[in-house]
Amino acid sequence: MSKQRFLEIAKKMADTVMKDNSPIISKKWQYDCGLTLLGIGSVYEETNDNRYFDYIKESMDYFINEDGTINTYNPTVYNIDHINNGKDCFWLYNKTGEEKYIKAVELLKSQLKTHPRTESGAYFHKLIYPNQIWLDGLFMGEPFCAQYAKECNHPENFDDIVKQFVIAEKATYEPRCGLYAHACDESKSAFWADKATGRSLNVWGRSCGWFCMAIVDVLDFMPEDHPGRQTLINMYNKVISNVVKYQDESGVWYQVLDNRRSDNYKESTCSCMFAYSMNKAIKMGYIDEETYKPYLLKAVDGIFNEFIRIDGDYAYLKNCCAVAGLGPDDNHRRDGSLDYYFEPITENDCKGVGPFLLLATNYIY
Repeated sequence: MSKQRFLEIAKKMADTVMKDNSPIISKKWQYDCGLTLLGIGSVYEETNDNRYFDYIKESMDYFINEDGTINTYNPTVYNIDHINNGKDCFWLYNKTGEEKYIKAVELLKSQLKTHPRTESGAYFHKLIYPNQIWLDGLFMGEPFCAQYAKECNHPENFDDIVKQFVIAEKATYEPRCGLYAHACDESKSAFWADKATGRSLNVWGRSCGWFCMAIVDVLDFMPEDHPGRQTLINMYNKVISNVVKYQDESGVWYQVLDNRRSDNYKESTCSCMFAYSMNKAIKMGYIDEETYKPYLLKAVDGIFNEFIRIDGDYAYLKNCCAVAGLGPDDNHRRDGSLDYYFEPITENDCKGVGPFLLLATNYIY
């Protein structure tokens, strides 16, 4: 797959998002929409087509007021997902210089100053999920925190950023396969948690994808001389060396990575996340190119063969897991079981479109 062809399809997919979600991507402050806007921003960087810039700005300006307050956002909910869109605020501030965006950044950062933590020091994923560490949360919070630490001159924050990864990696590591459980409840009291370890039952592809993307994105901002930088590089090498063991012959990955039950399925969002992180890690020298280039090339071919649907001027990403969480519903449906994870799929979900666009626009081969 040539970079030019990759970019052509990325433009089609960005155009599809803008067509199907017009005039703005969402009227809710949603982390996944923010992720797709980052992808569209990367398309803009490659094309200089102002349609993409205008769409991002209009989508964010629906929320961001001149004083930096954010419509529909409530910091006292303490949902770490809500931090992710701060990356778009940084992007717009760096493009426009408009103060409202950096004021919004400060508002989001203020949530983390009082955000509850587990006994070990990790952020709660949400206030409604007490004592729970989810791999998703690393992506939602830590690249934003790292960018804040660098661009707002708070280098003292890097120690805690590394700490969040170290705690989460240890808490969720699943020795049976060398991968990571979706989440861990430090109190071991959640209905979905193993009573001995606190971990959830299965290795969900997208949670491992969030983990991989979080590491390589934080490293964009981590100082070269910070001792935690090598800790994170080593952590990425550990996780990706095991992720590639579960790559299917087709080049992609399954919804639950280490299981081949008949109703498991090839899943696009995690496949795009793994490919995106490998592409960046090779480009930045975090992993050995000779070792991982074949896995990346195979993944890209697999993504196109398995998941991309072209319809004229528009492009669609198939086989997206729409949503998967853990609790807190009373009927215990979101229990982390295989039956729960093997649910219906959707198309062009933001959690897949964003990583696809970022992969396509930054592809190195």
